[in-house]
Order: sequence, then C-alpha cells, then structure tokens
Amino acid sequence: MPRVLLLIPSTTYRTHDFMEAAYKLHLEVVVGSDHRQTLADLAPNTTLALNFQEPELAVAQIQQASAPNPFQAVIGVDDDTVVLATMANAVLGLPHNPLSSVLATRDKYEFRKQLEATDLCSPNFQLISIQEDPSTVAGRISYPCVLKPTFLSGSRGVIRADNTKEFEAAFQEICNILNRPKVAKKGGKSAQSILVEDYIPGDEVAVEGLLVEGRLKILAFFDKPDPLEGPVFAETIYTTPSQLPQKLQQEILRAVQEATHALKLCDGPVHAELRFNAAGVWPVEIAARSIGGLCSRILEFGHGIRLEELLLHHALGRPVDRLEREHQAAGVMMLPVLQQGVLQAVNGQEEARSIPGVKDLTITIPTGQTVEPLPVGNRYLGFLFASSETPQHVEEILREAYQQLEIVISSVA
Repeated sequence: MPRVLLLIPSTTYRTHDFMEAAYKLHLEVVVGSDHRQTLADLAPNTTLALNFQEPELAVAQIQQASAPNPFQAVIGVDDDTVVLATMANAVLGLPHNPLSSVLATRDKYEFRKQLEATDLCSPNFQLISIQEDPSTVAGRISYPCVLKPTFLSGSRGVIRADNTKEFEAAFQEICNILNRPKVAKKGGKSAQSILVEDYIPGDEVAVEGLLVEGRLKILAFFDKPDPLEGPVFAETIYTTPSQLPQKLQQEILRAVQEATHALKLCDGPVHAELRFNAAGVWPVEIAARSIGGLCSRILEFGHGIRLEELLLHHALGRPVDRLEREHQAAGVMMLPVLQQGVLQAVNGQEEARSIPGVKDLTITIPTGQTVEPLPVGNRYLGFLFASSETPQHVEEILREAYQQLEIVISSVA
C-alpha cells in the first residue's frame, strides 16, 4: 500500500477532500500538521506534528518518519505547505519543482521580478517598506494602483487606491494587518514591506493546470462573472467551461504556459489568475498548488475522478490520461463576509438547497465565531455549488440560491 504524507495546515479547507481521495485510492496516509492531533496517541504513525515556520527542522522530522517506511509522495495541500512539501520531496528523492521556483510563486514581489524578464504583460511595481512615511510615498505613485502584502493569499490585504488619500489609508490598513502577531510571525521579513503595482483593468479568469514532466496540461478554465475592480477584491463566482472566444482562451493559456516556463515550474498542480484587456493578457498570480477553498468540488474528470484523486495519482507517478473535465457546466460561489461581527445564523439554507441545479451548500464558519470582511479577514462564510447545461444558467442558479440566504451578523460590542 503506497504511503503518502499530506501536509495540512490547521486553517485549510482541503482536509476532508484530500483525505477522502486518499482513502478511496487505498493509500496509507500520514497527516503532517502544524498542531498535534487530538487522537494521535490512539493512532500511532498516522500523524506528524510539524512547525511550518521552521522548514529545515520539519524536513528532518519528515526524513526520520520516512526512514523505516518510505513515503512515496509528500503533498502540500495549499499555500502554507507547498514550500515545505518541495523541500521534503527534494530530500526524499521524489519528483518536485525547483525550490527557487516555488518560493517565487509564494512571494508576489519575486513573482513580478521573474515575469519582468519575459515578454508577458506585467504592471510597473515597487516594494515599499512599512517604515516609510505613506504621505511621502503617495506622491511618487502612479494612480490607480494596488497595494498588497507579498505573502498573504485569498486577496487578504489587497486594496486599490485611486489617489494619495486612498493610498495612505490603504497603506495604514495593510500595516495593521501585517502587525498582527500571527501574520507577522508567518511573514517574517516579508511582513516588513508592501508591494505596490499599477492597477490592471479588465476582466479576470482562472486556469487550473497540471505540469507533467514539464508539460502543462489544462484541467479547467474558469470565468469570473463578477467584476473585480476594488477597492477590495473578494472573489465570488467561478463558472466553467469558459464562455470567452476560443482565440482569447488560447492567448490566456499561452500566457499561463509562458509564465510557468519563466518560473521554471515543472511538476504538479498550477493555479493561475489572469486579467485581460486591449493591451493583452496579464498574469496576476501563478501558484504551485491546486485551486483553493472548496472550489475543487465542481471539478470531475473521466468517470467521476475528483481533482484530489488526480493529484494523488500524479504525485505517485501514475499516469493521468483522463484529464478531460465532465461536459456539464458547473460553478461555485464563495460566500463573502459582508461585515465585521459575530456570526449568529445563516438562515434560508434549505431554501437555497431546494433551488433546481444547486448541488450543495457548505457553511464553513460555525455560529458564534467572529468574522471580518476583506481586506482584513481571510475566511469565507461558505461555498455554494451548482451545475446545469450552460455556464450562464449556472450563474443564475448561484445568484438565486444566494438570495435565499439571510446571514445574521451582530456587531462586536
């Protein structure tokens, strides 16, 4: 029975789906997490407590755990663990991307520097220390611009500014986020600076791919029907397949391929976010991991193969020939947090589920917990899934179902 190590942060949405896929494939699973599992003593050799902030120490622990019974794959399920997974696979002699390539995908400033050397469209950018006076910096910035931390994900801390006043307010807002103890610890030196880029107008899309021996295979192409124009960039609806003209789709896919080549990525999943306008296609982010949240639940390949199963097959060196997504259109809506406070209730769930075409509704934040909207918060209230004959109908279903929900958030005293 193949033995795999899944690196799963305590904050991830992906635990259930990866574990379900591993058990379906009859794999022996060890969970490496950043906190000790409650039942670890009752199931020895199935968990590994790792400090993700000390990757060299964590790699040594993984190497020790692999010695008596080798791992056939080490998989980082999301952003917080892809670097550690790369380092561990390198030490264990398993397929992996170059560490420098993965590090560049995790640092938005390094990512921009890598793409600057290519023919791809890339905005002007600069790195600003949080110690600088924002009123002074604001005078030398071109507007509109976007300010963002270099290491956070999920649009956290990403803010558009159209003038000096908005720049100063956004700068201070991001500094407040970066100074939070958990964020500062996670970012280290990266938490001491803010990336400022020219704002890229246009529509946004996402592409899911898999690199196999350096060749990029496209798994899914997502449209984002809601405009993402700021001042914050909370993503809501993804639909697939794309309804863009085929010529434009090919231009976007070529940009993804060129970007992965520029980054020297060669193995495993790729999730790309791009914008397009009259000037061309602009990569916003290339991540060396699969799509985040619970969004992968709208993807099935071949005869009912889920994305996590596909990734496990690939990591184990098995052929992944059946990469064609099911033909029915599908979509997901990430339920946004609209105000700060304590989540009291999400009413209307049964009404939402009863809308024809709705496949599931999952609320991921328990009632009684404090919630914060973007750009400060980093969680969605939940995920709504639908399928139908066309992406347009999928979008209509998701919007109708969302209208059934009454989200009750009380103000913090």
